[in-house]
Amino acid sequence: MRISSTREARLARVASAVPVALACALLCPAVAGAHAIAGDRVFPATMAVDDPGVSDEINLEYGHIKSPNDNGDDININTVSFEWDKLITSNLAFSIGSAYINRNGPDGSAKGFDNLEVGLKYLAYVNAPHEFMVSVGVKAGLGGTGAKVVSDSFSTISPAVFFGKGFGDLPTSLSYLRPLAITGEIAPNLTTNASAPNSLDWGFTLQYSIPYLQSSVKNIGLGEPFSNLIPVVELPMNTCTAGPCSGHTTGTVNPGLIWLNGWGQLGIEAQIPVNRASGRHTGVLLQAHFYLDDIFPNSVGKPLIHP
Repeated sequence: MRISSTREARLARVASAVPVALACALLCPAVAGAHAIAGDRVFPATMAVDDPGVSDEINLEYGHIKSPNDNGDDININTVSFEWDKLITSNLAFSIGSAYINRNGPDGSAKGFDNLEVGLKYLAYVNAPHEFMVSVGVKAGLGGTGAKVVSDSFSTISPAVFFGKGFGDLPTSLSYLRPLAITGEIAPNLTTNASAPNSLDWGFTLQYSIPYLQSSVKNIGLGEPFSNLIPVVELPMNTCTAGPCSGHTTGTVNPGLIWLNGWGQLGIEAQIPVNRASGRHTGVLLQAHFYLDDIFPNSVGKPLIHP
Protein backbone atom coordinates (compact mmCIF):
# COMPACT_ATOMS: atom_id res chain seq x y z
CA MET A 1 0.00 0.00 0.00
CA ARG A 2 1.33 3.42 -0.88
CA ILE A 3 2.38 5.59 2.07
CA SER A 4 2.95 8.96 0.47
CA SER A 5 2.26 12.67 0.87
CA THR A 6 3.89 15.92 -0.15
CA ARG A 7 5.20 16.43 3.39
CA GLU A 8 6.57 12.87 3.62
CA ALA A 9 8.30 13.29 0.27
CA ARG A 10 10.01 16.46 1.50
CA LEU A 11 11.11 14.77 4.72
CA ALA A 12 12.44 11.78 2.79
CA ARG A 13 14.48 14.10 0.59
CA VAL A 14 15.87 15.84 3.69
CA ALA A 15 16.73 12.47 5.22
CA SER A 16 18.58 11.28 2.15
CA ALA A 17 20.12 14.68 1.25
CA VAL A 18 19.57 14.02 -2.42
CA PRO A 19 21.41 16.47 -4.67
CA VAL A 20 20.79 20.15 -5.06
CA ALA A 21 22.51 21.59 -8.19
CA LEU A 22 22.43 23.43 -11.56
CA ALA A 23 23.71 26.50 -13.38
CA CYS A 24 23.08 30.01 -14.49
CA ALA A 25 25.19 33.19 -14.52
CA LEU A 26 27.93 31.53 -16.53
CA LEU A 27 29.68 34.85 -17.10
CA CYS A 28 30.36 35.56 -13.40
CA PRO A 29 34.06 35.61 -12.41
CA ALA A 30 35.34 32.60 -10.50
CA VAL A 31 38.56 31.04 -9.34
CA ALA A 32 38.43 27.26 -9.54
CA GLY A 33 39.79 24.78 -7.05
CA ALA A 34 39.25 21.15 -6.14
CA HIS A 35 36.23 20.84 -3.85
CA ALA A 36 34.89 23.92 -2.07
CA ILE A 37 38.10 25.89 -1.45
CA ALA A 38 38.42 29.63 -0.80
CA GLY A 39 41.92 30.68 0.25
CA ASP A 40 42.98 28.48 3.17
CA ARG A 41 39.40 27.37 3.76
CA VAL A 42 38.03 23.96 2.75
CA PHE A 43 34.26 23.71 3.07
CA PRO A 44 33.38 20.01 3.50
CA ALA A 45 30.58 18.32 1.58
CA THR A 46 27.86 18.49 4.21
CA MET A 47 25.04 15.98 4.31
CA ALA A 48 21.79 17.97 4.26
CA VAL A 49 22.72 21.49 3.06
CA ASP A 50 24.74 21.46 -0.15
CA ASP A 51 28.20 23.07 -0.06
CA PRO A 52 29.10 25.95 -2.46
CA GLY A 53 31.83 24.11 -4.40
CA VAL A 54 32.01 22.12 -7.63
CA SER A 55 34.16 19.03 -8.11
CA ASP A 56 34.40 15.46 -9.35
CA GLU A 57 32.98 13.39 -6.51
CA ILE A 58 30.67 10.57 -5.46
CA ASN A 59 28.45 10.90 -2.40
CA LEU A 60 26.75 7.96 -0.64
CA GLU A 61 24.40 8.42 2.31
CA TYR A 62 22.16 6.39 4.57
CA GLY A 63 19.33 8.08 6.43
CA HIS A 64 16.80 6.92 9.00
CA ILE A 65 14.06 8.99 10.57
CA LYS A 66 10.56 8.39 11.97
CA SER A 67 8.15 11.05 10.69
CA PRO A 68 4.38 11.65 10.83
CA ASN A 69 2.16 11.24 7.78
CA ASP A 70 -0.89 13.42 7.09
CA ASN A 71 -2.94 11.32 9.53
CA GLY A 72 -0.45 11.94 12.32
CA ASP A 73 0.79 8.35 12.34
CA ASP A 74 4.54 7.79 12.61
CA ILE A 75 6.22 6.00 9.71
CA ASN A 76 9.82 4.78 9.53
CA ILE A 77 11.69 6.21 6.54
CA ASN A 78 14.99 4.57 5.56
CA THR A 79 16.92 5.87 2.57
CA VAL A 80 20.11 4.97 0.75
CA SER A 81 21.06 7.74 -1.66
CA PHE A 82 23.80 8.37 -4.18
CA GLU A 83 25.02 11.37 -6.16
CA TRP A 84 27.71 11.60 -8.82
CA ASP A 85 29.11 15.02 -9.71
CA LYS A 86 31.17 15.38 -12.88
CA LEU A 87 33.11 18.50 -13.85
CA ILE A 88 32.38 19.75 -17.35
CA THR A 89 34.84 22.62 -16.93
CA SER A 90 36.80 23.57 -13.81
CA ASN A 91 33.86 25.77 -12.70
CA LEU A 92 30.84 23.88 -14.01
CA ALA A 93 29.61 20.46 -12.83
CA PHE A 94 26.82 18.09 -13.85
CA SER A 95 25.15 15.90 -11.21
CA ILE A 96 22.92 12.86 -11.24
CA GLY A 97 21.48 10.96 -8.30
CA SER A 98 18.58 9.16 -6.69
CA ALA A 99 17.63 7.36 -3.49
CA TYR A 100 16.21 3.98 -2.55
CA ILE A 101 13.40 4.59 -0.05
CA ASN A 102 11.83 2.10 2.36
CA ARG A 103 8.78 3.34 4.30
CA ASN A 104 7.02 1.34 6.99
CA GLY A 105 3.91 2.49 8.82
CA PRO A 106 0.67 1.31 10.44
CA ASP A 107 -1.03 1.03 7.03
CA GLY A 108 1.71 -0.99 5.36
CA SER A 109 5.04 -0.52 3.68
CA ALA A 110 6.34 0.90 0.42
CA LYS A 111 9.78 0.76 -1.11
CA GLY A 112 11.60 1.55 -4.32
CA PHE A 113 13.74 4.15 -6.03
CA ASP A 114 12.79 7.81 -5.86
CA ASN A 115 12.75 9.91 -9.03
CA LEU A 116 16.04 10.54 -10.79
CA GLU A 117 17.50 13.99 -10.12
CA VAL A 118 19.84 15.80 -12.48
CA GLY A 119 21.47 19.17 -12.20
CA LEU A 120 24.13 21.71 -13.09
CA LYS A 121 26.09 23.87 -10.69
CA TYR A 122 28.40 26.79 -11.48
CA LEU A 123 31.07 28.30 -9.23
CA ALA A 124 30.32 31.96 -9.79
CA TYR A 125 32.61 33.88 -7.40
CA VAL A 126 35.49 33.24 -5.01
CA ASN A 127 37.19 35.78 -2.72
CA ALA A 128 40.22 33.93 -1.32
CA PRO A 129 41.41 36.53 1.25
CA HIS A 130 37.95 36.64 2.84
CA GLU A 131 37.26 32.89 2.38
CA PHE A 132 34.00 33.60 0.59
CA MET A 133 32.42 31.81 -2.36
CA VAL A 134 29.10 31.69 -4.21
CA SER A 135 27.69 29.12 -6.62
CA VAL A 136 24.44 29.06 -8.57
CA GLY A 137 22.54 26.20 -10.11
CA VAL A 138 19.35 24.34 -10.76
CA LYS A 139 18.16 20.78 -10.12
CA ALA A 140 15.36 18.79 -11.73
CA GLY A 141 13.53 15.87 -10.16
CA LEU A 142 12.26 13.94 -13.18
CA GLY A 143 8.69 12.84 -12.50
CA GLY A 144 7.78 9.26 -13.32
CA THR A 145 11.35 7.93 -13.30
CA GLY A 146 11.02 6.30 -9.87
CA ALA A 147 8.80 3.68 -8.28
CA LYS A 148 5.18 4.90 -8.15
CA VAL A 149 4.70 3.96 -4.49
CA VAL A 150 7.48 6.26 -3.23
CA SER A 151 7.91 8.95 -5.90
CA ASP A 152 5.93 11.72 -7.58
CA SER A 153 4.43 11.46 -11.05
CA PHE A 154 5.27 15.13 -11.70
CA SER A 155 8.62 16.91 -12.03
CA THR A 156 10.10 19.56 -9.75
CA ILE A 157 12.48 22.30 -10.92
CA SER A 158 14.65 23.99 -8.27
CA PRO A 159 16.95 26.93 -9.08
CA ALA A 160 19.41 27.47 -6.24
CA VAL A 161 22.06 29.74 -4.75
CA PHE A 162 24.83 28.42 -2.47
CA PHE A 163 27.34 30.35 -0.38
CA GLY A 164 30.19 29.77 2.05
CA LYS A 165 32.05 32.17 4.36
CA GLY A 166 35.02 31.35 6.56
CA PHE A 167 36.11 33.58 9.43
CA GLY A 168 39.84 33.42 8.80
CA ASP A 169 39.88 37.20 8.29
CA LEU A 170 38.99 37.91 11.92
CA PRO A 171 41.56 39.92 13.95
CA THR A 172 44.27 38.13 15.94
CA SER A 173 42.41 38.90 19.17
CA LEU A 174 39.73 36.48 17.95
CA SER A 175 42.10 33.92 16.47
CA TYR A 176 40.35 30.89 17.97
CA LEU A 177 37.16 31.89 16.14
CA ARG A 178 38.94 31.82 12.77
CA PRO A 179 38.25 28.10 12.21
CA LEU A 180 34.50 28.90 12.18
CA ALA A 181 32.62 28.95 8.89
CA ILE A 182 29.04 29.11 7.67
CA THR A 183 27.49 27.80 4.47
CA GLY A 184 23.96 28.04 3.18
CA GLU A 185 21.57 27.47 0.32
CA ILE A 186 18.18 28.67 -0.86
CA ALA A 187 16.16 26.88 -3.54
CA PRO A 188 12.49 27.35 -4.53
CA ASN A 189 10.81 24.10 -5.63
CA LEU A 190 8.52 24.66 -8.63
CA THR A 191 6.31 21.68 -9.51
CA THR A 192 4.75 20.83 -12.87
CA ASN A 193 1.54 19.73 -11.14
CA ALA A 194 -0.88 22.55 -10.31
CA SER A 195 -2.33 20.57 -7.39
CA ALA A 196 1.10 20.00 -5.78
CA PRO A 197 2.15 22.99 -3.65
CA ASN A 198 5.39 24.78 -4.38
CA SER A 199 7.85 25.13 -1.53
CA LEU A 200 11.17 26.68 -0.55
CA ASP A 201 14.21 24.68 0.57
CA TRP A 202 16.54 26.78 2.70
CA GLY A 203 19.18 26.06 5.27
CA PHE A 204 22.61 26.77 6.62
CA THR A 205 25.49 25.11 8.47
CA LEU A 206 27.87 26.18 11.22
CA GLN A 207 31.29 24.50 11.15
CA TYR A 208 34.47 24.52 13.24
CA SER A 209 37.46 23.14 11.32
CA ILE A 210 40.13 21.50 13.47
CA PRO A 211 42.40 21.06 10.40
CA TYR A 212 42.14 24.83 9.87
CA LEU A 213 42.83 25.48 13.56
CA GLN A 214 46.04 23.46 13.50
CA SER A 215 47.33 24.64 10.11
CA SER A 216 46.29 28.31 10.07
CA VAL A 217 45.82 29.38 13.72
CA LYS A 218 47.81 27.26 16.19
CA ASN A 219 48.92 23.65 16.21
CA ILE A 220 47.49 22.38 19.48
CA GLY A 221 49.10 18.97 19.03
CA LEU A 222 46.07 16.87 18.13
CA GLY A 223 46.93 13.73 16.18
CA GLU A 224 44.78 11.63 13.87
CA PRO A 225 41.89 11.01 13.78
CA PHE A 226 41.02 14.10 15.82
CA SER A 227 43.14 16.44 13.71
CA ASN A 228 40.92 15.64 10.71
CA LEU A 229 37.56 16.39 12.36
CA ILE A 230 35.10 19.17 11.57
CA PRO A 231 32.23 19.46 14.08
CA VAL A 232 29.17 20.76 12.24
CA VAL A 233 25.54 21.70 12.85
CA GLU A 234 23.21 21.74 9.84
CA LEU A 235 19.71 23.21 9.68
CA PRO A 236 17.87 21.99 6.54
CA MET A 237 14.40 23.53 6.29
CA ASN A 238 11.45 23.44 3.92
CA THR A 239 8.67 26.06 3.86
CA CYS A 240 5.46 25.45 1.94
CA THR A 241 4.70 28.51 -0.23
CA ALA A 242 1.28 27.66 -1.72
CA GLY A 243 -1.96 25.82 -0.97
CA PRO A 244 -3.40 24.90 2.43
CA CYS A 245 0.08 24.37 3.91
CA SER A 246 1.36 27.81 2.88
CA GLY A 247 3.74 29.24 5.46
CA HIS A 248 4.27 25.94 7.29
CA THR A 249 7.91 25.00 7.88
CA THR A 250 9.40 21.59 8.59
CA GLY A 251 13.01 20.58 9.10
CA THR A 252 15.64 19.28 11.46
CA VAL A 253 18.67 20.42 13.44
CA ASN A 254 21.59 18.12 12.61
CA PRO A 255 24.62 18.15 14.94
CA GLY A 256 27.44 15.87 13.83
CA LEU A 257 31.04 15.25 12.85
CA ILE A 258 32.84 15.08 9.51
CA TRP A 259 36.24 13.37 9.21
CA LEU A 260 38.19 14.13 6.06
CA ASN A 261 41.53 13.43 4.40
CA GLY A 262 43.00 13.54 0.90
CA TRP A 263 40.69 10.94 -0.67
CA GLY A 264 37.33 11.86 0.83
CA GLN A 265 35.34 12.11 4.02
CA LEU A 266 33.09 10.20 6.41
CA GLY A 267 30.29 11.78 8.37
CA ILE A 268 27.59 11.17 10.94
CA GLU A 269 24.77 13.44 12.08
CA ALA A 270 21.69 13.27 14.27
CA GLN A 271 18.41 14.66 12.90
CA ILE A 272 16.37 16.47 15.55
CA PRO A 273 12.91 17.69 14.39
CA VAL A 274 12.32 21.42 14.84
CA ASN A 275 8.56 21.09 15.48
CA ARG A 276 5.75 18.54 15.80
CA ALA A 277 4.99 18.73 12.07
CA SER A 278 8.56 17.53 11.43
CA GLY A 279 8.25 14.59 13.81
CA ARG A 280 8.88 13.57 17.41
CA HIS A 281 11.85 11.24 16.96
CA THR A 282 15.55 11.79 16.32
CA GLY A 283 16.96 10.35 13.11
CA VAL A 284 20.47 9.72 11.82
CA LEU A 285 22.51 10.39 8.66
CA LEU A 286 25.67 8.52 7.64
CA GLN A 287 27.94 9.62 4.80
CA ALA A 288 30.79 8.25 2.67
CA HIS A 289 32.08 10.82 0.19
CA PHE A 290 34.89 10.30 -2.35
CA TYR A 291 37.00 13.00 -4.06
CA LEU A 292 37.45 11.57 -7.55
CA ASP A 293 39.56 14.56 -8.65
CA ASP A 294 42.10 13.66 -5.94
CA ILE A 295 41.88 9.86 -6.25
CA PHE A 296 42.02 9.83 -10.08
CA PRO A 297 43.43 13.25 -11.06
CA ASN A 298 44.65 12.11 -14.49
CA SER A 299 41.62 10.08 -15.58
CA VAL A 300 38.00 10.10 -14.35
CA GLY A 301 38.70 13.04 -12.02
CA LYS A 302 39.62 15.43 -14.84
CA PRO A 303 37.13 17.96 -16.24
CA LEU A 304 35.68 16.99 -19.60
CA ILE A 305 36.88 20.32 -20.99
CA HIS A 306 40.24 21.46 -19.62
CA PRO A 307 43.26 23.49 -20.82
